[in-house]
This record gives sequence, structure tokens and C-alpha cells, in this order.
Amino acid sequence: MKQLVLASNNPGKIREIGAILAPLKIEVIPQSHFNIPEAEEPHGTFIENALAKARHAAAGSGLPALADDSGICVDVLDGAPGVHSARFAGEPKSDQRNNQRLLELLVRSDNRKAHYYCVIVLLLHADDPQPLIAEGEWHGEVLRAPRGSGGFGYDPLFLDPLLGQTGAELPMEQKNRISHRGKALALLVQRLGTAR
Repeated sequence: MKQLVLASNNPGKIREIGAILAPLKIEVIPQSHFNIPEAEEPHGTFIENALAKARHAAAGSGLPALADDSGICVDVLDGAPGVHSARFAGEPKSDQRNNQRLLELLVRSDNRKAHYYCVIVLLLHADDPQPLIAEGEWHGEVLRAPRGSGGFGYDPLFLDPLLGQTGAELPMEQKNRISHRGKALALLVQRLGTAR
């Protein structure tokens, strides 16, 4: 596999995934290159949404497709925003408004525990009956105010308590090693070595 289409138009995801897959000499092409619109994500689970996105991108491009579905799950909110993380504050998508909504919901809560979750799906073609699936988690807590200028999504609010830094304060290489997406991609890379 020399090329694959990435079922995302998110510049942050494209950078992270491209950097992690670069050593495999796989060219990661965003679906926008093929004028593929974003897939619907109507499902209640990360895995179903990732599969839907990968099938959509593979069908539109004719290439193997990689999709992830990920989000932040906050303990005191029963796992919300979860699969709705990207559109938590409604349309159009806005990281700033999503972060603000999360802060508003947690304003009276001392329980700030949360984790990022990511599932990655790789399909060789749109009708592939054996997708490669990998998942990862990153545990931390939600701060009361944003810190840092890197990353994307909820990274400015998400503190890794072991490092004392938010996802937005970490250098990309370090974040790629410890994040939910980094862990899932590392597992996927392992599985690619033993796949069909």
C-alpha cells in the first residue's frame, strides 16, 4: 500500500496522522483532494462512525481508506460530549465554542476527570469485510481555563496530570506518542505488519 485516503478534512488530524505514518512510506491524501464531502456521522458509537467515514472515502477515491472517530468523554457528563465532540456547541463546528460549552457545563463541578478516546479503521476497499481496527485512550482532566496554543479541539483544556501540560502545550512529536490517536495509530502500524 503506497497511498491511502484519509477520511478527514481536519488539518490537525491530517498533520498528526501523516507524521505517524511517514516512516511506512505511505502517502496520506486527504479526502478533499478527491472532492469527497464529509460523511454523515449518525451513529451513537465511535466505531460505527469511523467505519461509515472509511467506507465513504474508499468508495469516493478507489483507494484504501483510513478514518478515525475520536472525542473527549467527561466522567461527570456520563461520557459526553463523546461522539458529538466536534459539534458539541452546534453548527458550524467551532473548537472555541465547543470548549466554551464544556467549561459552562463543568463550572460547578469539582470532578474534572476525562479521557480522549480514538478508534481508527483501515479499509483496503469500500466493501472490505475485514477492517483493521485499533483504539487508544488518553486520560486526564479538564482545566477551568485554556492553556497553550498548539493542538486542536479540546487540547487547550485537557491536562495530562503526569506531565502537567495540556494537549495544546505539548510538542507534536510528544503528543503523537502519548495521545489517544497516537496510541491507536501505533497499534494500527503494528497490525499492518502482520495483516493479510
